[in-house]
Amino acid sequence: MSSAFTKELDEAPTAPLPDRTVSSAPNFVTPRGAEMIEANVAELDKQLADAVDPAEIDRLRREQRYWASRRGSMQVVPATEAPAAVVFGVTAEIRRHGTVSKVTIVGEDEADPAHSLIAWTSPLAMALTGAQPGETVEFEAGGRTEPIDVIGVSS
Repeated sequence: MSSAFTKELDEAPTAPLPDRTVSSAPNFVTPRGAEMIEANVAELDKQLADAVDPAEIDRLRREQRYWASRRGSMQVVPATEAPAAVVFGVTAEIRRHGTVSKVTIVGEDEADPAHSLIAWTSPLAMALTGAQPGETVEFEAGGRTEPIDVIGVSS
């Protein structure tokens, strides 16, 4: 191949980043999740105003489109006072495999399993939703069913 052709290829603009996938599920968020989305949009606006590198601008615009979409579709679910059952935004104390832990059911963008924040669309959240303290739910995972005891719920 001629060096003239390689030079043209080197100077060709890079392909734009594909947009981030947006969930087709309703965008339920806690009040904290709404604040997080607003903060992400504001931070991206600030970063874009200061950006000069074309690749960085493309990346920031991609993120900005994602978060603007999430802001436009968010449905803030107010906190449930004195919950009687596991619902969106509630922290459930559970016993699984003999270990007691707590999980909070939140919006998809808020989810952080390492910090016990699970998306309302996750299989565990769906299994727990509607359960009251003292009930045992059957959770199907990995081709098997396991019982999970709901010990308590709090807002």
